Amino acid sequence: MSEPTSNPEIGSSIVAAGIRTNLHDLNPAAPGVPLVLIHGSGPGVSAFANWRLVMPTFAKSRRVVAPDMVGFGFTDRPADHAYSLDRWVAHALGVLDALKLTRVDLVGNSFGGALSLALAVRHPQRVRRLVLMGAAGVDFELTPALDAVWGYTPSFENMRRLMDLFAYDRGLVNDELAELRYRASIRPGFQESFSAMFPAPRQRGIEALCSPEEQIRALPHETLVIHGREDQVIPMSNSLKLASLIPNAQLHIFGKCGHWTQIEHSARFARLVGDFLAEADNKPHSP
Repeated sequence: MSEPTSNPEIGSSIVAAGIRTNLHDLNPAAPGVPLVLIHGSGPGVSAFANWRLVMPTFAKSRRVVAPDMVGFGFTDRPADHAYSLDRWVAHALGVLDALKLTRVDLVGNSFGGALSLALAVRHPQRVRRLVLMGAAGVDFELTPALDAVWGYTPSFENMRRLMDLFAYDRGLVNDELAELRYRASIRPGFQESFSAMFPAPRQRGIEALCSPEEQIRALPHETLVIHGREDQVIPMSNSLKLASLIPNAQLHIFGKCGHWTQIEHSARFARLVGDFLAEADNKPHSP
């Protein structure tokens, strides 16, 4: 592994499924089941940008791994710019294999929720508990906000508008944050890969991230489903549907919260997820 740099978004470098992968690996010597955090699909996103407020809290009691998925952040981008759920699942599995993680807890945000759901469906033995936050993964009608996110073209003004779509509390989305995320979105290669992922008509992108409902119904995992009530990007009905499909699901809705639960209600989110995982820690032989 390479040494971390002064840029907080860059952690360690490993090769996963043949792809040079940037990831954050906190408290690697901690005992127990590691926690893997899968980020969303906003322009200029990285694992650090998504999870920076909660990673240190989780890492107090467990190993935390947060990778930049292929095509995002500081992980390599394939020359063919061909992205699919199959490719992302293979990359996520490659991260687990490269780090020799036989079984993990998974937290997925939005796009990352669809990816985490697919990984649990396809490789159930590799997942202990599952947390789906503002998750895709089941079919829904494309929202204007998601259309704007996936259709982003780089400018400060466009990024500023997107920030307002993500958060309920406009105090969280000042010009400084918008400038940082805009600068992230125009790093070499970032926009080229991003624009190739979810081209119009973008309803197809939603469908391409879906797992079959009959397979979701067969999930054995204890699952925590989380959503912001005022989420404009992914409708709350998605989480209601997931909670109704997954046999061992519980649902938590945050009021006065948009698409960024882990940022807008970071302390509550970390406590909720931490308690959910600790329940399994105290029952080491339970599913």
